[in-house]
Amino acid sequence: MLLAGDDWRRTFDGMEQEAWRLETLPVYRVPQEEEAISRFLAGESVTRDTTQPWFDRVKAYVAGGRSVGRVHIVTQPLSDYLRFEFEHYRHNVEAGEAVRILDVTNRTNPLAGVQDFWMFDRSQIVLMHYEQDGTQISREVYEGAPEPFREYQGIALAESVPFEEYVKGFDS
Repeated sequence: MLLAGDDWRRTFDGMEQEAWRLETLPVYRVPQEEEAISRFLAGESVTRDTTQPWFDRVKAYVAGGRSVGRVHIVTQPLSDYLRFEFEHYRHNVEAGEAVRILDVTNRTNPLAGVQDFWMFDRSQIVLMHYEQDGTQISREVYEGAPEPFREYQGIALAESVPFEEYVKGFDS
């Protein structure tokens, strides 16, 4: 089953404990972000106003006792898109999202071949399908057992570092 629009929003809002994401791509092409990316590349900061809708949702989830987290697999040098996304992550972390980075620049990727996904309450998996250039094709509810995705989450968490720790080297 494919998820879009209100069904996608209901999936998030219906989680009882946790929403967790694995991101594997250096670029995500999202039409709603094109103008913001252009402004960022021209030197404009990513303000919290830019991230406010997600910020407010994460803050509300966390205030309600639920968690939101993600691990993004990256390599150096960061793509322009990742530099843009990292500015968003600063605000996401402030809202309470547990963002972690798995840098595979000088090592083997322990999750090579695993596609992007969201996992809700460690039981519902939504596969994120993308074109080669990072354009989203669809979101698909996975009908199989969630165990492999729980294992992927465990590996991603064990092999990654908190976002704040990762970017310390960039901030100095």
